[in-house]
Amino acid sequence: MTATRPSAYAGDRPVYICDGCRTPFLKARGVPGAFSAADLAVGAGRPLLARQPFAAGRIDQVILGCVAPGPDEANIARVVALRLGIDERVPAWTVQRNCASGLQAVASAATEIADGRAELVLAGGTESMSHHPVLWSRAMVEWLGHWSRARSAATRGRLLLALRPAMLAPVIALLKGLTDPVVGLSMGQTAEELATRFGIDREAMDRFALESHRRVVAGRKAGLFDDEIVPLIDPDGQVYAADDGVRPDADAGKLARLKPVFDRPVGRVTAGNSAQVTDGAAWLLLASAPAVQRHGLRTLAQVQDTAWAALDPRVMGLGPVHAMAPLLARNGLGSADIAHWEINEAFAAQVLACQAAWADPDYRREQLGPEAAERGDPAEIPDERLNPHGGAVALGHPVGASGARLALHLALSLARTGARHGVASLCIGGGQGGAMLLTNPDGDAR
Repeated sequence: MTATRPSAYAGDRPVYICDGCRTPFLKARGVPGAFSAADLAVGAGRPLLARQPFAAGRIDQVILGCVAPGPDEANIARVVALRLGIDERVPAWTVQRNCASGLQAVASAATEIADGRAELVLAGGTESMSHHPVLWSRAMVEWLGHWSRARSAATRGRLLLALRPAMLAPVIALLKGLTDPVVGLSMGQTAEELATRFGIDREAMDRFALESHRRVVAGRKAGLFDDEIVPLIDPDGQVYAADDGVRPDADAGKLARLKPVFDRPVGRVTAGNSAQVTDGAAWLLLASAPAVQRHGLRTLAQVQDTAWAALDPRVMGLGPVHAMAPLLARNGLGSADIAHWEINEAFAAQVLACQAAWADPDYRREQLGPEAAERGDPAEIPDERLNPHGGAVALGHPVGASGARLALHLALSLARTGARHGVASLCIGGGQGGAMLLTNPDGDAR
């Protein structure tokens, strides 16, 4: 294939990923976890800043993705920046693009550098899904409003008589957020739609899930996460050093016994072949070429280009396909040029559907257009190059942080292996997709 041509981030202002780290991803277990979204971001940010050869005040901007910060974390990027001790004169802003919020933060940072508005940017994502709130229904909120304004015993008596037990039923904000309000489908139901469309059976989903756990466990043993994860310590002194949703003992029999969650009783999507509800944060340090030289920074990868796409929310899981196709086409690349694909595992069915759609010439022609045509090589995403160290089915998917984790892991992998091109991509609730092309300038094109 032809070499990449200049992209939005190339030319006179190339953008480099120089460093990064993340917290362990901690599985939600029915109660609020030990860390808020801001706590997670601070926990990952402190060791990252401490090991840099420049003072934190040299950072030009802080950009953080988060879907649902707590009520005391408004513009969470600013809250975190100040808690990290970054100079109060450094602006900080929060981005929200649902599941791709962390990737949007990295893309926004690259744009700021490429356009000459910044030299050093701290960008990432955070989410504490276990802290997503439990709400009252609208009827109960209205009742409480009337109660607060009641001034007489008679009025309060009438209100008490009007109070019904059903009004006290809690509203789980997390479940509301994981349901598309336009088409009325949960994210899991959209995965069921894809499984039906592409003929993906339960066995294939469970096999994919099992492999995700296996690859994470193998990556741990090989030390592939050692440079990526920094431990957390809670106020009671408990240390969290590793992703705790990974199941070394996962087996096909256990997965097969799980019941469908989203389309009972005949569905195929289960808790075992879906991403876990998780808390976590990830940061990347991005820099211009002059900043790299001035501070003697290493470079893990160059941010070559980013693409965003939109499609029917019912099939939102195909978003990566719609974003990756134009990304590769405008950079003169084909599937064979990508040594490492990171596609977020929202659901096993969703990633398998992306593989199937990518390899289907009819889908590419009808849905992606002529610009997505391959240049002489087969359009396929080989299993061995797709999430080679596992993904969100095993690690979890803290929605605001996952995009940053994918970019970080991909950059570290390119630097470690010497491969040239890699793609990080996610489907996005609401019917969108995002993809980022990273390049190792010194890597081998393979």
